[in-house]
Amino acid sequence: MSGEKVDVICLGILVADVFCSPLDALPTAGELKLVDEIILQVGGCAANTAVSLSKLGTRVTVMGKVGSDAFGQFIIDDLASKGPDTKGITRSTEVGTSKTMIIPVISEDRRFIHTLGANADLSYDDIDLEVVSQGKILYVGGYLGLPRLDQKSLVSLLKYAKEKGLSTVLDVIVPSGAFSYDLGFHLAEALAHTDVFLPNDDEARLLTGQGEPEEQAQIFLEQGCDTVVITMGEKGTLLKTKDLTLRADIFHLPVVDPSGAGDAFDAGFISGMLWGWDLKRTLELASAVGASAVTKLGCTTGVFSAAQAKEFLKNNRLPITEYR
Repeated sequence: MSGEKVDVICLGILVADVFCSPLDALPTAGELKLVDEIILQVGGCAANTAVSLSKLGTRVTVMGKVGSDAFGQFIIDDLASKGPDTKGITRSTEVGTSKTMIIPVISEDRRFIHTLGANADLSYDDIDLEVVSQGKILYVGGYLGLPRLDQKSLVSLLKYAKEKGLSTVLDVIVPSGAFSYDLGFHLAEALAHTDVFLPNDDEARLLTGQGEPEEQAQIFLEQGCDTVVITMGEKGTLLKTKDLTLRADIFHLPVVDPSGAGDAFDAGFISGMLWGWDLKRTLELASAVGASAVTKLGCTTGVFSAAQAKEFLKNNRLPITEYR
């Protein structure tokens, strides 16, 4: 497969996720709580987006870092079994694989217990630029949650991708407990080499200091980004370019586990780019794919295939308001 073009390079966070079925309440001290299911599944922004893209019929290569342990081998094997190519994954000899325990509670937000693991060991030197050059789109997922991948490294990577003719898509993750980020120090220069930026409204607020999504998006656009898409949970989505603003509602599907919905949204948006859809249809596709992720336990189990997504969009319309 060396030298052969793929559709998307997904680079970023890789995690071994342990899920339990939704609980009616958290166990008390010393209590044994029975659940219907406990599953081990590959997760993390890069992995979730890659698997979702594969389900949508896209050829994907994953890049990231895992430990030299059983969890790392599981991630590589599980990804390969679901479609993505794993030749861009390196293995740390210093730290173990990143792992998360996800505990869903009915009518409450999920609880997470996490170790950074090998994601904290991923640096620019681990990235095989020859592999990057084989894509049409470079997606970086989980920036700001990768301590050794700083803005200087990200800029070098994005510039290289642009020089090789790739479109660039960037998503971020804000570590728990963060109060704010210095946009200039962390992100501003990288946005000048980013075609699509996909933060949620909490991340956008921390990066800009602004509470209104339109103001947040405008600040990102002023740094040189072409398209900003801010997801806002139940409030829908804002998409903004220099000439266009779209505000979209959400699709309401039965929620079993909201894990991975944002990554599935990203996969839907990237698919729209690959399929040559306009921004409005692409936003609708992304919203549908993101909504599908919440319908089953795990980050990617419920994600639509391409045929399912297109059939769903035939029968369901997303309210979108357009401003110019």
